[in-house]
Amino acid sequence: MAPSSLGSLASTNGPTPVTDIFEPTSFGSLELSNRVVMAPLTRMRSSLEGVPGDIVVEYYTQRASVGLIVSEGTYPSPEGQAYTGQPGLVTPEQLAGWRRVTDSVHAAGGRIVAQVMHSGRVSHSDINGGRPVVGPSAIAIEGDTHTPQGKVAYPVPHALTTDEVHDIVTTFVTASRNAIEAGFDGVELHSANGYLLHEFLSPVSNQRDDVYGGSPENRARLVIEVATAVAAEIGADRVGLRISPAHNIQGVLENDEADLAAVYGTLVDAIAPLGLAYLSALHVEPSGAFVQDLRARFGGPFVVNSGFGTITTRDEAAEIVAADVADAVAVGRPVIANPDLVRRWREDAELNPLNPATIYGPGAEGYTDYPMLDAVLAV
Repeated sequence: MAPSSLGSLASTNGPTPVTDIFEPTSFGSLELSNRVVMAPLTRMRSSLEGVPGDIVVEYYTQRASVGLIVSEGTYPSPEGQAYTGQPGLVTPEQLAGWRRVTDSVHAAGGRIVAQVMHSGRVSHSDINGGRPVVGPSAIAIEGDTHTPQGKVAYPVPHALTTDEVHDIVTTFVTASRNAIEAGFDGVELHSANGYLLHEFLSPVSNQRDDVYGGSPENRARLVIEVATAVAAEIGADRVGLRISPAHNIQGVLENDEADLAAVYGTLVDAIAPLGLAYLSALHVEPSGAFVQDLRARFGGPFVVNSGFGTITTRDEAAEIVAADVADAVAVGRPVIANPDLVRRWREDAELNPLNPATIYGPGAEGYTDYPMLDAVLAV
């Protein structure tokens, strides 16, 4: 999306962009102090047991000034773990670790939701404790993954039985309840980026012949059931859903435009009556007709993220909100390098450059050592 294409809209619709992005808003029961959302960001800094520690507490607390923090993807069951160093929402120790994070973020004035993410076939038994890797169909991702033992090919997943798919719904419900018990303000259900829920949506990764495969209605069924069940458990006003139509990542391909429209139209039409807190869409053209049709169908708070190809700029984010493309903007890499991004954008201050080499991996470098603006100005 070219900022210039939004500029004309921003000039005719409402207040100036810089004012809009900093206005408070409400997503269900979530009160946001501004419209900058910290996108879910895989950082792999938790313990091997999936417990967030001191450094994770510090990382999220540093970023409490965004309107809403969406946590990194957290696994809802041991077999749903995708990466070494990924946190979970399963054990008492994991929940206690997250409680320290949420308490600290709240003390700093922030709001935080847990992204509940089942890896599906994006895993390996060397990562998830020797458990089977599962997916909608017995189709492996092409390529390799990184395990504690080194780089290995993705395995052929076990194709979930119909009863096992039902169990997945329960898994998401339990993890979402655990998230609330751990102090999160809500949850974001991860149905994007090639993980389990997204795998069910695509006719490439889902070649089932039961009620969860085949037609667009059947392929959307699991996501609808998960959203419905979680909303019933913790309250729809505390539940968000993230989608990434046609992102074509990790072997989940969605290249048929007619099928894409049918699947996501079915999905959004079904969840709209639930009254979820928000819908978050990652797409290369957030202002395009496809995404905006989904927004209209949903009828509630809408977040956009323009994708992984380019870094979201201050002007682009401000124009998206001013032009009424979305109610808020999910931002990734700028928040990694600038824990006080909202202040820097508000003051139009220079940003810290991102060091891509330190995005993943252990330790404080590239995680909690990016300086705040006051420290930069003091030099």
